[in-house]
Amino acid sequence: MSKLPDEAFRDTIGTIDVDGSRKFIFPKKPSGRFYDYRKWVSYILLIILVANPFIKINGNQFMMFNILERRFNIFGFPFWPQDFYIFVLFLLVGVVFVILFTVIFGRIFCGWICPQTIFLEMVFRRIEYLIEGDRGAQIRLEKQEWNAEKIRKKALKWTVFLIISFFIANVFLAYLISSDKLFLMIEEGPVNHVSTLISLLIFTGIFYFVFAWFREQVCIIACPYGRLQGVLLDDKSINVAYDFVRGEKELGRAKYNKQEDRAASGKGDCIDCKQCVHVCPTGIDIRNGTQMECVNCTACIDECDVIMDNIGLPRGLIRYASEEEIEKKNKFKITPRIKGYSAVLFILTGILIGLLFLRTDVEATILRLPGQLFQHKGDNISNIYTFKIINKTNNDFNDVHFKLVGINGTLNVVGKQELKVPKQGMSGGTLFVEINKNLLDSDKTKLKIEVYDGDKKIETSTTNFLSPRSFD
Repeated sequence: MSKLPDEAFRDTIGTIDVDGSRKFIFPKKPSGRFYDYRKWVSYILLIILVANPFIKINGNQFMMFNILERRFNIFGFPFWPQDFYIFVLFLLVGVVFVILFTVIFGRIFCGWICPQTIFLEMVFRRIEYLIEGDRGAQIRLEKQEWNAEKIRKKALKWTVFLIISFFIANVFLAYLISSDKLFLMIEEGPVNHVSTLISLLIFTGIFYFVFAWFREQVCIIACPYGRLQGVLLDDKSINVAYDFVRGEKELGRAKYNKQEDRAASGKGDCIDCKQCVHVCPTGIDIRNGTQMECVNCTACIDECDVIMDNIGLPRGLIRYASEEEIEKKNKFKITPRIKGYSAVLFILTGILIGLLFLRTDVEATILRLPGQLFQHKGDNISNIYTFKIINKTNNDFNDVHFKLVGINGTLNVVGKQELKVPKQGMSGGTLFVEINKNLLDSDKTKLKIEVYDGDKKIETSTTNFLSPRSFD
């Protein structure tokens, strides 16, 4: 693609002024078919995002990411620290899926699914448009003196933003500490949960800072996903793209003149109205090609389609297309890279499904006490063990006991008449195993121990039993 006749072609970032200071973006209020689709998608995702931590399946929170306690719930499946490898595999599958999606469709995730974009464009900006008006009104308000009108509008906007940020912080906290603990704090009062209250206020401040001031800088500066485009995208990836072949033609862009035959004049279909720039939430000029700042929000597509309709030219000057399709008219094809990422995703997904099926709701670990060998007790040999039982279910285990399998012997738990394991909890202790020396064939015997809750077997564990090399 040849360099466009624009003195600012990719020489500056749209949000940075000539003196290096931050230039705030006042995007025009978008409208059109893609924006309508995005609104429906965003509202559905907002409902899901807000409802997730408050939905329970079999007593488990649908989505929870308790980093401090290393407990995670994904789609109602609880994952303990012992299941962390499965959680990591979940993340890997998600990352590979996003990479594959990006290779094919570009940064569409950012414009349609990312919570940052959804909250900013579909919540905070819509409130801003409602209070301050569209692009022109916002620019005028920003330039005018601090009079009663400006103070009233700014104060109202900032107050609403703060309330919404507080609400988002509560939802975010429900993901981190569980909705039950959040409701407990509300019921018992924040005075009894000072640390939770401090966390809530910190998150409120962060969200307010992001959505009231930092805004598109999250996508441009902070988000690592945008940086990945340089290695993930190629000329075959489908992006929101400007058709430079049609838009520039032989003589380049030119203002619209309804008196001339534009096709015969050699001028491109782009009339240089800059509406695609004014509507862009990151302040870029899509006509300068694929850019890191572009989040594929489709606002420029809708705006350009309106202009094309008004001047009687076909839609699609800006559209979803690959550079290869625009330049060479080649249709989309599945490339070896797409096949490779698909194969990796298929393999990882298969492994993940297999591990989920093999995962147990109860985990029992029985290990010999470190530093201890064995004891002689008459004709018996005794070993001492420590045990830990993790109950991942939502049912209490009130009568836990052990049974030796495959060999005669006695098993006694130290100091506990009744062993109980609470739901979503763990219990541990010490036990002795005694076996007659005549039943032992070697100095290390593999033991199989079954764990029961009442009459129901809940887990089976294996361990080693040590004894002398020979018996005299």
